[in-house]
Amino acid sequence: MSRSISKLVLLGTGLISGSFALALKRARLVSEVVGVGRNPANLARAIELRVIDVASHDAAEAVKDADLVFLGTPVGQMSELMMQIAPHLSPTCIVTDGGSTKQDVCALYRQCLPNQLAYCVPGHPIAGSDLSGASAATYGLYEGRRTVLTPLAETSAEALAMVRALWQACGATVYEMDAKTHDGVFAAVSHVPHLVSFAYMNAVLGKDNSGQCLDFAGTGFRDFTRIAGSHPEMWRDITLANREAILSDLRANVAQLQGLISLIETGQSAELTEYINQASQARSSWGKKR
Repeated sequence: MSRSISKLVLLGTGLISGSFALALKRARLVSEVVGVGRNPANLARAIELRVIDVASHDAAEAVKDADLVFLGTPVGQMSELMMQIAPHLSPTCIVTDGGSTKQDVCALYRQCLPNQLAYCVPGHPIAGSDLSGASAATYGLYEGRRTVLTPLAETSAEALAMVRALWQACGATVYEMDAKTHDGVFAAVSHVPHLVSFAYMNAVLGKDNSGQCLDFAGTGFRDFTRIAGSHPEMWRDITLANREAILSDLRANVAQLQGLISLIETGQSAELTEYINQASQARSSWGKKR
């Protein structure tokens, strides 16, 4: 199978899917990109920025004769879209996605696309921004970043190799893992940090002098709360989809906070220093590796 694509269809035309399309265009690996979405202004902007070549509001019509379909919507919208496109996919059309949770998405592939499973390649590019929409798409979003593929047991080696090659052409390093492992890892390092940031921001907003606090907030506040500006619908869907792993890690975070409160209440200076030092050294070491 050639790794070039005649027709790529983006179901959801935003940061993740749009950046994928732009990178493939720059690599001259795609001839035509069709963007599907519900927002006419966003689709018009996508054409203006040359993220897509053709805009459509009809997913079923758009995927006809497609070589590859990229599901770039929030996970909660994927089931309906899969069912819409299922009867219209060519037998060898590859379907992949950029969803942040994988066990639920893998289940959706099996439920909604049972005749396409050899060509279904669940994926998760580890890149993003607090910006959204087609105007946030960029050619270099995936350069030097990681993409995780969680192929189904039914996924063909040919389809997997194709998707791997396309992500590599975008500049990404590609890894494979099973869906359950993926969801556990990303609950810890992505999903829970977002939720903690949301909770902290809401705690500040709940203070009587929240306006004054925000007026004096500096770079530490800015850095810690950056991801609190993320897309509400997307993070609602991620949280509910990966609730088991997320709840486990949230409870672990609560236990850490309770331990920290105890150290502060009892004035355990040496223990508090060691507690902070452990986190500080681990973060510094991780930052140097990155």
